[in-house]
Amino acid sequence: MSDCIFCKIASKEIPADIIYEDDNILAFNDISPQAPVHILIIPKKHIASADDINYEDQALLGEIIIKIKEIAAKAGLINGYRIVNNCGEDGFQSVKHLHFHLLGGRKMHWPPG
Repeated sequence: MSDCIFCKIASKEIPADIIYEDDNILAFNDISPQAPVHILIIPKKHIASADDINYEDQALLGEIIIKIKEIAAKAGLINGYRIVNNCGEDGFQSVKHLHFHLLGGRKMHWPPG
């Protein structure tokens, strides 16, 4: 999508501090971190939100979850981490491109919101 900031980051139109990249996935540091480690993981394919995931996206979502585990280990998150996906307005999704927040480097609090 031409107006999607995450699509622009994936296509290198907008710079980002990229942590990981392959043909399907991009991971980069959040510009407004909420924890010592705050990495965003996105599919390069534009999917607006979790509500827009289709059965054809199953393999891609599986790749993302496996890659999050590897990214967390590489970031030194050996004592645990949190994965967050916000969906829709009430879920506080601020960018309409499916993304996962990988948060760690400190003890997380509960309930989160």
